[in-house]
Parts: sequence; C-alpha cells; structure tokens
Amino acid sequence: MGFFDKLKEGLSKARDNFFGGIKTLFAGRTLDDEVLEELEEILIMSDMGYETANKILTELKIRYKKDEVEDPLILLRDIMTENLEKENFEENPNKKPYVIFVVGVNGSGKTTTIAKISKKYVSAGKSVVLAAADTFRAAAIEQLKHWGNKVGATVIAHEHGSDAAAVVYDSLAHAKAKNKDVVIIDTAGRLHTKSNLMEELKKIKRVIEKEIPGGSDETILVLDGTTGQNGIQQALAFKEAVDITSVVVTKLDGTAKGGIAFSINNQLNIPIKMIGVGEREDDLQMFEPKNYVNALLGVEE
Repeated sequence: MGFFDKLKEGLSKARDNFFGGIKTLFAGRTLDDEVLEELEEILIMSDMGYETANKILTELKIRYKKDEVEDPLILLRDIMTENLEKENFEENPNKKPYVIFVVGVNGSGKTTTIAKISKKYVSAGKSVVLAAADTFRAAAIEQLKHWGNKVGATVIAHEHGSDAAAVVYDSLAHAKAKNKDVVIIDTAGRLHTKSNLMEELKKIKRVIEKEIPGGSDETILVLDGTTGQNGIQQALAFKEAVDITSVVVTKLDGTAKGGIAFSINNQLNIPIKMIGVGEREDDLQMFEPKNYVNALLGVEE
C-alpha cells in the first residue's frame, strides 16, 4: 500500500465525519449563501477554527465569481492546499552534528516520533545519537534505550531525576568527539508543571547554543492530532519558550476531525514537517499538502 492510500485510510474518520460531506453538499448546487453557510459549519466543526475557515470561505467566494468555476470542489481543494503550503527550510547535509531539539507534551507520541526520525537517518547511512533528556520519567529513558537498540542509534542517558541539560551537554560532547552525524534530543512534556518545564527547555536551549554554533538546526514540536484546539494552546506555550521551526502531527488516524493541520499553519504560523497516520515505523511521512487535502476530501488526482 502506497503512502497516499495509507493517508486516505488513516483520514477516513475525518472524511466520513466532516470533509466527505462537502462533496455531497456541492453536488448539483451553485455556491449560494445556504451552501456557504453549511460549508462554514463543516470547516469550523472539523477543528479548523473560525478564523481559518473564514479565510478559506472568503477566498472561495472571490475566486468562484471571478474565475467562473465549474467545479467548486476542485477550487476548494486548491485553496485548502495553498492554505497549507509553507516554506520548509532545507537541511544542511554537511553540518556535523546536525542537532534536532524535540518538544511536546507527554502522550503526544514524541519518543516514538524520535525513533521513526532516527530510523530514517540510520537507513540513509547516518550515525545518530539520542539524548534521553526526559529525566522526569524513568519509563521515557527506558523507552528511548529500547528504540535506540532497535534502530541502531547511540543513546546517552543519566539516572532518572538527573539534570536534563547535563544529559544534553554529554550527548553533544559525545557526538562531537565521535564525529557523529545527527543528535536528536528527547525532552520532558509534563505540562501540568508548565513553568518548570518551560524553564528546563530554555536551559537546554542555552546549553545547545553554547556547545553548537548557531544552536539547534531544528526545533520540532510533536503534536497529538486528536487534541484539536487544545493542542493549539499547548503549542503556543512551547512556542513562547523555544523557537519552533516545524511541527510533526501524530495520531491523525485517530481523529474524527482533521482540520487541526490548518489551525497549525494559520494560528501558529509554523510549517508542518511530517504527519503520522499509524503505529508502524513507515507511517510517519513528510507532509505533502495536496495529498493531505485530496485524502481529506476524497478527491483523486
């Protein structure tokens, strides 16, 4: 099964509950006020958020009249795709070590995402160091060690409860001494002690900046796709503490909505790097806006 088919299967809940209804809504009807009102309701209820839904509808109305469009569904598809397109920066393949700082709340799939990203690098022949800087949970350290063994990455870990910034320092020192290609840093995500967590992340950021010229190459936020607008509020808290460069959205196969991707793009103004639509290691893929929207709407190329 190709990834587009996996994506379609993974987004089936969102399509069946919300976006698939747009095709039926448009069938044999002109884009009048009644249709637009129903469309607005579908978009807002899908976790897209009022502001984003309104932006898409306004663009749809203008272009529908101006371009004398025959198929409003294809026009909507194009507008939704454009809405998700953002400039994703290019990795520097010559930078050693290439440092990826990963943040997100507990339960978002952060450690599993790190394992999947590690596997991609290891499969490409890169040497990877994983920094077990979620020292708050003993299980997180063990989980990262398990994944490190499985994918062939070196894991640097201290005792449960130790200083997270010290783990990061040792991981970077190891990577530099051994000429490793990539360092991926796992972090704590206990949002109920928000101020402590954010201070810890800022401290880690300072350590990276001190040890690596220019600091981390990427700071990735892992966001659970089932959390909807709550996830956006979580993301804003992380964005305040550290400079997020991109988002990985996980568990999209578990959500009946799917509009969260649009909220991330518009409310946070951060590009989506990858999406996860399942548990398997190859279920995390680079985010392609057009494929995502086609799968949501049930539109074939």
